[in-house]
Amino acid sequence: MTVPPEPATVTDSYRTLAGRGEAAFEISGSEFIGHAAPVTDVDAAEAFVDEVATEYDDATHNVPAYRVRAEPIREWASDADEPTGSAGKPALNVLQQEELENVAVVVTRYYGGTKLGVGGLARAYARGVKDAIDDAGIVEERPHERFTVTVEYDDSGTVRGILESTPGEFEATYEADVRFTVRAPVADASAVRDRLRSATSGRATIETEGDQS
Repeated sequence: MTVPPEPATVTDSYRTLAGRGEAAFEISGSEFIGHAAPVTDVDAAEAFVDEVATEYDDATHNVPAYRVRAEPIREWASDADEPTGSAGKPALNVLQQEELENVAVVVTRYYGGTKLGVGGLARAYARGVKDAIDDAGIVEERPHERFTVTVEYDDSGTVRGILESTPGEFEATYEADVRFTVRAPVADASAVRDRLRSATSGRATIETEGDQS
């Protein structure tokens, strides 16, 4: 089952996971293992789903779901051969209720011989997601974007000084010129670029690489 995306707006900040989380429990002989991870985009979400499915390829079911920031937000879930509506939707519902974005989850099930029914499965898969995200921890994140700044060595100290005094992070590569790869909050990035252009009298070459939520 594929869950269609719902209308949503990318806001200035959002709730996501602090890191990866995992939680295991047993119900009527079936073992459930919840896995959760922060992701940057749909490709990263699908890579996480594939990673878990590969690691637990002997499981009876690996039920995935994810919510990724976009306009509108991208959402997807699958019942993974469980009865329709018993797995993917309950897993995704937890992410929606927690208002989490840029998060992917997979709940692994090893069948224990006792059928749980649609209601029992829904509760189990929802618990798998909730326990995994509780293990990971939830944080408030601001959208970021990346850009590069290339200057000659004479301007590199000025650029570094500005970047060290502004929000975000950067890495510097010293070759024929000096190249700074910058990750800055979207709300601050434009002003930082303006400061760099002004401070170097337009000598800095600045290239924007796009958003990174």
